Amino acid sequence: MFRPDDNTSGTREVSHRFGSGFSGFVPDSDLVQVGSRRWCLKVGLAGMAGLSTAAFLRKQTEAAEARSSHVQAKSVILIWLSGGPSQLDTWDLKPQAPREIRGPFAPISTSVAGIEICEHLPKQAAMMEKFAIIRSMDATASNHTPTTFQAANPKSRRTNDNRDGGGYPSMGSVAAKFRGPNVPGMPAYVALADSMVSDIYGAGLLGHRYEPLDGVKSAGKFGMPQGIAVPRLSDRNDLRAKLDRLKRQADSSPGLLLQDRYVQQAYDMVLSGKVSKAFDLSQESQETRDKYGRHSLGEKTLLARRLVEAGVTFITLSDAWGHWDHHGDEVRWGGIVKGLKPMLPRFDHGIATLLDDLDERGLLDSTLVLVLGEFGRGPVLTKTNGRGHWTPVMSMLVAGAGVPGGQVIGATDRRGGSIEKRRLGPGDLGATVFKKLGIDPYSTWMSPSGRPTPLVDGPAGPIPELG
Repeated sequence: MFRPDDNTSGTREVSHRFGSGFSGFVPDSDLVQVGSRRWCLKVGLAGMAGLSTAAFLRKQTEAAEARSSHVQAKSVILIWLSGGPSQLDTWDLKPQAPREIRGPFAPISTSVAGIEICEHLPKQAAMMEKFAIIRSMDATASNHTPTTFQAANPKSRRTNDNRDGGGYPSMGSVAAKFRGPNVPGMPAYVALADSMVSDIYGAGLLGHRYEPLDGVKSAGKFGMPQGIAVPRLSDRNDLRAKLDRLKRQADSSPGLLLQDRYVQQAYDMVLSGKVSKAFDLSQESQETRDKYGRHSLGEKTLLARRLVEAGVTFITLSDAWGHWDHHGDEVRWGGIVKGLKPMLPRFDHGIATLLDDLDERGLLDSTLVLVLGEFGRGPVLTKTNGRGHWTPVMSMLVAGAGVPGGQVIGATDRRGGSIEKRRLGPGDLGATVFKKLGIDPYSTWMSPSGRPTPLVDGPAGPIPELG
């Protein structure tokens, strides 16, 4: 059972300049579709009369094929480096800079000529052909919060008024609404974090239905209670459904109908046994569990792989809250040498093990892996051997789902503190993720006030270098 530890200059697509107008994507399930009741009403009876049955079915088939042709990723694993990792001590070292800037770590060569990363990330270096490094991600809209980059929206910010995020949904919640789970009976969006409040951003105003399932608290909660058999529970489920139908004859309240759907989803999760099985790490061999590691990061990455196999579309995981916040030796997580250095080998092993396992199981081609935090770190070491928060730039890793590996996107100046080439932002990341999932990045969601709200805000679009 899972138990956490205690503790290119790219041009934008023309359609985006004109908002959510023409798009090559076919609308997904929450938009108007060919074959839906809303579509039938929209075309009208006169239009329907002109369609033969064969033509109607052909259009449905063509729509489904068009949608699937845009899908590169069935699942996304977002590995959240809570606290903000130092770009200068991981993937964007500056060995020619003065000592107070370049830091204590040396660069090493990787499997791709011309790309160097930190000496304490040898396993990532050995498989650099699988990774794309982005060294020019603009994090100026971000803060010590998961909202901005998990929502991939510069307008989604910490406000300190109990309304963080401005109502904009996370990428995982968008995936849950517009795509849903890959397998019926599984949740679409699962979060694996010891602190859901600090490290996970949810649905915002998109609605509670699209909030992530708390995977840490839910582990072991989807099995059958002792003494209760599936047939017996099914009988009770059938009785409950009949009683609910009688109640709805007297009261057709939308709230009741919504509650019924939630209850039915919960029943489906329990009765299918798929969720319980996916969360059960005891089904893995001891060798596999040892390979990943019997610690928080190891167990969460192994669980993420199991959830992908089981049909979950979006997984966000965090090792520990604030783990990458290396201000200096006077704070909990320490500075660069005393804090970051001991973490890097476990992190390096965890990322490499996950990618190798996904690859060996034939899942990497359909799973997008993102590794990032909320911002970077300052270019000058502090007096206590750490680095402060730095929003002007951060680095991140991308792999899988057709991403061409062995490349570096963007560049920083000689100090590693500002973007020199190929500025990218949260919106570019979101547009890329949505495109990979087959979700039109230029479509909208409807706010509770009835206002169409773009999935991707501002002058942003899919990153061409990522395929």
